[in-house]
Amino acid sequence: MRIPFTQVDAFAEQAFGGNPAAVMPLPTWLDDATLLAIAQENNLSETAFLVPDSSGATDYELRWFTPAAEIALCGHATLASGHVVLSSDPDRARVRFATRQSGVLEVARDGAGYALALPALTPAPRDLPGVVAALGVTAHETLWHDGGYAVAVLADEAEVRACNPDQRALEQEGRLLVIVTAPGDTTDIVSRAFTPAFGIPEDPVTGGAHAVIVPYWAERLGRDDFSAYQASARGGRLGCRFDGGRVVLSGTCVTTIEGVFLLP
Repeated sequence: MRIPFTQVDAFAEQAFGGNPAAVMPLPTWLDDATLLAIAQENNLSETAFLVPDSSGATDYELRWFTPAAEIALCGHATLASGHVVLSSDPDRARVRFATRQSGVLEVARDGAGYALALPALTPAPRDLPGVVAALGVTAHETLWHDGGYAVAVLADEAEVRACNPDQRALEQEGRLLVIVTAPGDTTDIVSRAFTPAFGIPEDPVTGGAHAVIVPYWAERLGRDDFSAYQASARGGRLGCRFDGGRVVLSGTCVTTIEGVFLLP
């Protein structure tokens, strides 16, 4: 079986930045074990699989796999999927995806880039002593969302950049996306994201993390539009807008690889 394969740097202004994702359209769903094996072979933070939505309710069904597991929400691979679909049809303005755990997601053209609408996952204060200890930080606030998101709010960008978590201890906290965030130096906010339990010690640029922290920062900053930078080694800039029940992230994508995956 020959499966089209596109690798995209999402939330990237040029190649080798942002977060790479594989986008692989399929005519029908393969079994879950095969999807996971393909994601392991790709060895990227996420592989996105698209199947045409036969119901007609949306354009495609969409699922995401890390090398370790299927996940409930992935922003950067959704943005990458929108980039692949919209790049193939210059007259098309937007594409809608049906997901299994995160509802309908949309990617629309936005100037030279795209706007990605995600559900707002507003966190609430909670003590997270195990997470804070594993991060090795002094947290001014800690927040939690039941989708498996833990947030440590730090004093400034320098503390976010200096964070050097104990990955094994963080993994023992469970299948979490762990986020550190603070006011930024050249952007309004800055963050990093760690997911060792999903086989990804640090995720380069994480749309799902911003679905969690944007509602928090909108309230703290007193405005719904602001800029963000995820301070991983690759790095990525995002425009952020809190729109009630949705978080809208803007960014650009760069295609780096096109080819065919040969499935035995």
